Amino acid sequence: MRTVRDICVFCGASVGSNSAYAAAAKELGQAMAERGLGLVYGAGNIGLMGVLADAALNGGGEVVGVIPEKLVDRELAHQELSKLHVVSAMHERKAKMHELSDGYIALPGGIGTMEEFFEAVTWRQLGYHDKPIALFNVGGFYDNIDGFFEAMQRDGFLHSDHRDLFFMETDAARLLDRLAD
Repeated sequence: MRTVRDICVFCGASVGSNSAYAAAAKELGQAMAERGLGLVYGAGNIGLMGVLADAALNGGGEVVGVIPEKLVDRELAHQELSKLHVVSAMHERKAKMHELSDGYIALPGGIGTMEEFFEAVTWRQLGYHDKPIALFNVGGFYDNIDGFFEAMQRDGFLHSDHRDLFFMETDAARLLDRLAD
C-alpha cells in the first residue's frame, strides 16, 4: 500500500470570487503542515496558490514549488519555499510535480487546474500511477463534475470502474484522511 507523504495540490492563481476558496486553501495548508505532509504545488505567490503555500509554511510544513521559467514573473514565484524547481515548460512542470508527489488534490481553479486534474486522472486510468486523487469541493465548486462523469458513463465513454479514479470531499480533515486510506 502506498504511503502518502507529499501531496501535489492544483489550484488557481486567483483567489476567486468566493471568500470560502481562500479559507479552504488556508485550512488545507495548515492541516497538511500539522500532519507532517509535504506540499508540492505550482510555486506561485498569488491567488489560492499563495494562500495555500503561506499557510503550510506558517505551520512549519515543507513546501516545494515547480514553475516554468515563463511564469516565474507572471505568477510571482514564491521566494520563501523549502525548495523551488524552475523548469522549461508546462509538461516538465507536471512531470516534476508527479515525480515529487504521492497523491493529488484539486482546490478550485481555472483551466490550468482542470487540465492538471484531468491529466492525473487520465494517467491513473491508463495505469501510469496508482496515486489517490481528490477534489476539494469548496462551496459546491465541483458539483457539476459528478454529473459530467455520469454523462460520460451513461453515453459509453467511461467504464463504471473509472468513476472511482478520484473522490470529492468538502472538509479538509476528511479529505486528508481519505487520501491517506
